[in-house]
Amino acid sequence: MTFDFHTHSFFSDGVLSPIELIRRAHVAGYRAIAVTDHVGLANIEQVIREVSRDCLLAEKHWGIKALPGVELTHIPAAAIGECAKLAKKCGAKVVVVHGETPVEPVEPGTNRAALMSSYVDILAHPGFITTEEAQIAVVNQIYLEITARGGHSLTNGHVAKVGLAVGAKLIVNSDSHSPDNLMKAGFAAKVAQGAGIPVEFLESVLVNHPLELLKRFEA
Repeated sequence: MTFDFHTHSFFSDGVLSPIELIRRAHVAGYRAIAVTDHVGLANIEQVIREVSRDCLLAEKHWGIKALPGVELTHIPAAAIGECAKLAKKCGAKVVVVHGETPVEPVEPGTNRAALMSSYVDILAHPGFITTEEAQIAVVNQIYLEITARGGHSLTNGHVAKVGLAVGAKLIVNSDSHSPDNLMKAGFAAKVAQGAGIPVEFLESVLVNHPLELLKRFEA
C-alpha cells in the first residue's frame, strides 16, 4: 500500500500527462496519489483546473484516490501565505511548498513562511530545517517530507532526526517526474529507513500519517 502526495506531470517538469501518471501509479499499487505540479502566482489557477479533470476521471473509473494539488516553488517567502490561500481557493486539495533543499537556491525563510501558513499541508525537502521550525510544524500540523528524490534526499537524515525529536509528522514522497520515479512496493520503507527512521516509527510514517492526511483532504 503506497501513498504519494508529491508528484509532477507535464504541466510543469514531469514527462507524463496527469492521467497517465495516475494510471501508472494505480498499476504500481498506489492507494493514493497527489499531482502537485510546480506553480507560481501566474499559473496556479490553470494548473489546478486542468489537473482536477484527470483526477476526477481516474477516481471514477479506477478507484484510486487522485488529488489535485500544487507545489509552490521558488515563491518569495513573503508571498507563500497568499499563494497557498489562493491555491486552496482554486480547488487544490494538497498544497506542498518547495522547501529549502541544499541543492537549489531557495530563498532563506521559505521553510518558516510555509510552516506559518494554515493553507500548507506538506513542506517538501526542507533541507537543514531547524528545531524551532520543526516545532512550528507540530503546532500547525504540517507534514515534513522525507523524499525519495536524488539531491533533495541529501538531508533526509537531518530532517528525520530533527522531526522525530520534536514529534513532527514525517511522510515519504517520491517527488516523481517520470514513471521510473514512482515508488515500487516496499521502496518507501527503504527511503524511511535510509533516513534513519527507527523500525518502530515506520508504520506511523508510511501508513498512519498518510491516512490522516487523506482524512484532512476529504473533510
